[in-house]
Amino acid sequence: MDKFIKLDEAVDQIKDGMTVMIGGFLGCGNPHKIIDKLVDKGVKDLTIIANDTSFVDYGLGKLVANKQVKKVITSHIGTNKETGRQMNEKETEVILVPQGTLAEQIRAAGAGLGGILTPTGVGTIVEEGKEKIEIEGKEYLLELPLSADVALIKGSKVDNFGNVYYEKSTRNFNTIMATAAETVIVEAEEIVDEINPNNVMTPNIFIDYIVGGEK
Repeated sequence: MDKFIKLDEAVDQIKDGMTVMIGGFLGCGNPHKIIDKLVDKGVKDLTIIANDTSFVDYGLGKLVANKQVKKVITSHIGTNKETGRQMNEKETEVILVPQGTLAEQIRAAGAGLGGILTPTGVGTIVEEGKEKIEIEGKEYLLELPLSADVALIKGSKVDNFGNVYYEKSTRNFNTIMATAAETVIVEAEEIVDEINPNNVMTPNIFIDYIVGGEK
């Protein structure tokens, strides 16, 4: 199957009200072209799952600043003052999750697990409304899997089959998010004929569509 689509076609996959995972860490590894096109299109009422909300004028922070997001599930908003303002003014729901817990919730969805047990957050406001389970005298929180309608990821190199390689720290959340959504769209920085199997970080079986690169 030919997985290459145009940028407009990629954005057409995302509808109002969808839950969307966006890879990246403070904009590093964000699919910037797709995000900019989403801003132009004005898709709204999105639930965003991401490590952070980047900056007001960079990466996925643009979606927040443009008020296209109704809910954010993230581990960090400190670099985007608009996210904080919208949270305090109750314009946008913000669910703050410890970073390791967030990663494992996404990973659990990709692996088909029913959840994870973690001691992180026990005895803090993080435990509110969550089930606690005691194992060998120690308390853990049951954290449920996080999945999405669409995952938007960024690959440094993507081959014609859809295999993905990430350069250095751009890997971040992209690899696990590629396993945890109904539809996965990778924005390629560069298209290559084939990636050495030893360098494949996301196998093509997880990728539905490819945009960007030289095609």
